[in-house]
Amino acid sequence: MAKKSSLVVHEPWWMRTPLPSVFFIIILVFVVVVLFISLSYDKVEYLSPNIFDRQQVKLMSVSAEETRKEKCDLFSGRWVYDYSTQPLYSGVGCSYMNDEVACEKFGRKDLKHQRWRWQPHGCSVPRFDPKKLLNRLTGKRIVFVGDSLNRNQWVSMVCMLESAVSSDDSHSMSQNGSLRSFKAKDFNASIDFYWSPLLVESNCDDPEHHRLSDRMMRANSIDVHAQQWADADILVFNSYLWWKKPGMKMKVIYGGSFEDEDNNMEEMEMIEGFGLALKAWSNWLELHRNRSTRLFFVSLSPTHAWGYEWGAEGNQNCYNQTQPIEEEGYTGKGSDYKMMRLVEETVERLSHKGVDVQILNITQLSEYRKDGHPSIYRKFWDDLSKERVANPSQYSDCTHWCLPGVPDVWNELLYAFIVSQEQV
Repeated sequence: MAKKSSLVVHEPWWMRTPLPSVFFIIILVFVVVVLFISLSYDKVEYLSPNIFDRQQVKLMSVSAEETRKEKCDLFSGRWVYDYSTQPLYSGVGCSYMNDEVACEKFGRKDLKHQRWRWQPHGCSVPRFDPKKLLNRLTGKRIVFVGDSLNRNQWVSMVCMLESAVSSDDSHSMSQNGSLRSFKAKDFNASIDFYWSPLLVESNCDDPEHHRLSDRMMRANSIDVHAQQWADADILVFNSYLWWKKPGMKMKVIYGGSFEDEDNNMEEMEMIEGFGLALKAWSNWLELHRNRSTRLFFVSLSPTHAWGYEWGAEGNQNCYNQTQPIEEEGYTGKGSDYKMMRLVEETVERLSHKGVDVQILNITQLSEYRKDGHPSIYRKFWDDLSKERVANPSQYSDCTHWCLPGVPDVWNELLYAFIVSQEQV
């Protein structure tokens, strides 16, 4: 007769312990906590500090797929070379490219500067969707107000949006004095630029002829300019470059024309004049702005005119630079943060009065991009002498930015703020 097999069941070690319930309780609590956290983190929270780490702005996620909640500084990160998704448009294919920043058109062969994508630490910049932005701008108007760097950003935005316009006859460009307007007719949207380099009235207000030997501004006078953009739904301001002329002082008049030699005039340091201009700007916003208008102020755009700042030898500058600066936190000596502190203080005072202005902090991310300037690859309005042509670094433009390029990222960040809101 065969032996009957016997089945012996051994109790697991945790059931032989005197306190089995303790383990069950610990495991149960852990599972509940994990489930609670994963289910409740249903949005991305972007923390947008300005230059001085005081201002914070929370943005709702712009992607339906985002189901985690994490704190993200959009302006702190690194540049990642991305051949697959960059650039966002063709520089030679954009109908409204400006010759001052059309580097490929004017002979730049190394186009790696177009392939860099900004990657914040711990999150990503929302992918720019031109049709989504135009849908948000339907029946609305966005105006960039400022100098040639703000125009640089505006041209970038126009090129980024042009791809979403269905046909050639559904968009147009016009100019009336200091105002340039791109119209996306299918969306009844207007994307405009208004030339106002000092924000207030000045002798530099002519959009074509403004290279003058001195700077003059009219104190507390911004109404003439404001008439051109007061009805905008989104306003993007900047003012920095024209206050940075070495050795020059600002002449402030309190009446009459700029040509009147008998004017009541005061001469002051540039930064003092900048403070007066910001005061006039903020007073206008406080008293006259449309309360539904979204307000932005773009921080200073750095230059790369002195190669020794990043360790280059000799008298090098941005000419022939093909790689970003890798040193995290790099800051060039030409960036005047005292001026941006004035902006921050002005914005903070406005916030106490119920006027919200978002500082778009493009400074640090742009500091790394010594490779992104036109240098000699742009249209120059003056005839270049043989001596200058023989020494390209002497006439290189290390202030403005090639397009496609760095300003596209500025607009991606602006896009993140705009589309994150329920209403424009």
